[in-house]
Amino acid sequence: MAKVTFIGAGSVIFAKQVMADILSFSELQDITFSLMDIDAERLRVAELMAKQFSRRIGGRAKIETTMDRRTALKDADYVIHAIQVGGHEATLFDFDIPRKYGLKQTIADTLGVGGVFRGLRTIPPLLELLRDMEEICPDAYLLNYSNPMAILSLAAMKSSGIKYVGLCHSVQQTSEKLAEYISVPYSEINYVVAGINHMAWFLRLEHKGKDLYPQLFDCLDKPEIYGDNKVRFEIMRHFGYFVTESSEHMAEYVPYFIKREELIGKLDIPIDEYVRRSVRNIGRFEDTKATLESGKDLETKLSHEYAAYIIHSLETGYERSFNGNVINNGLIENLPADSCVEVPCLVNKNGFQPVAVGKLPTQLAALNQTNISVQQLAVEGALKGKKEYIYNAVMMDPHTASVLTLDEIRSMTDELFEAHAHLLPAFK
Repeated sequence: MAKVTFIGAGSVIFAKQVMADILSFSELQDITFSLMDIDAERLRVAELMAKQFSRRIGGRAKIETTMDRRTALKDADYVIHAIQVGGHEATLFDFDIPRKYGLKQTIADTLGVGGVFRGLRTIPPLLELLRDMEEICPDAYLLNYSNPMAILSLAAMKSSGIKYVGLCHSVQQTSEKLAEYISVPYSEINYVVAGINHMAWFLRLEHKGKDLYPQLFDCLDKPEIYGDNKVRFEIMRHFGYFVTESSEHMAEYVPYFIKREELIGKLDIPIDEYVRRSVRNIGRFEDTKATLESGKDLETKLSHEYAAYIIHSLETGYERSFNGNVINNGLIENLPADSCVEVPCLVNKNGFQPVAVGKLPTQLAALNQTNISVQQLAVEGALKGKKEYIYNAVMMDPHTASVLTLDEIRSMTDELFEAHAHLLPAFK
């Protein structure tokens, strides 16, 4: 039976969901889980969790644990990557230093100066993982869930021929939310989504062949719905299409919203939101540990995460579609060929087959390009160890450029290099 290796299994909230999803398929219940993390206590909790799930299905799943990545990769068929280099401490630097310069952020894990430095910290261990996979399990699939998704995916696919896809849940969650907004059963809507991670677009949204966008535009005049996602509705009002990631994310990908206090208040933009989430995640880990150690069952339900469904399709041949992050190479005609795009993909026994979507509406491609420029510069800087590319990446960031001068950006970036120096070996 297949072997699934979790790199970063100590991210127990995420690992819990993916393991539960995988074991919900009868064809996958004899699977081997190899759990790897550099934190011994988090790894112990992940092992307790996996063993509980295996007991629920009669002990059929095999559980291995190790703190050695190469050991975890032996005989792996699928590798799930979900790590956060530097943890909560690094997150605080990513917020606190820019705040000194007057630069406010909400999530700071995908774009902007926070996303760039999260990428710089994560690319080195990701490339080490790829080198190990090339040697130990060259036919395995790498399913990446770590952010910044586009930056990491671009670095991975430029550096290795390992079968790779970047996965996110924003398309699934947003499509479910849109069905709720317009009171249509979720199972009955059809959509086509393409763009880049966290800034992909619902190019088509239909119910039984009927365009649902007129109803979605009507929601602009419904305070109870508009108020749930003000930034995304404003983007739709001005650019014509609904975007895949949340308002708190989208607010920091563009230059329009966080630059003035009245806008932040009017649009309910949650500054420093990821810091609060990071603290909550530490608490959720402790709650999960306490539940497991008390012998109580963890509550689980099926999720919309793609990983389990992809593994099931690759193992059984059952064909599905999902939105994946891959190298563009002509899939979206008016975005750079060497950019990372998020497009519909088919998966079956033959692997992943990304689907070409043609051209995006010009205004959407233009918005995507502002983010792609940051991603490409950050990756070039990371792979070549050149600070100047990183300065330029941050200078090109739409939100940062709307607030800071070039000299301020350079000084802020230097402070972040110093704060994270022990995690950035390429820039010593």
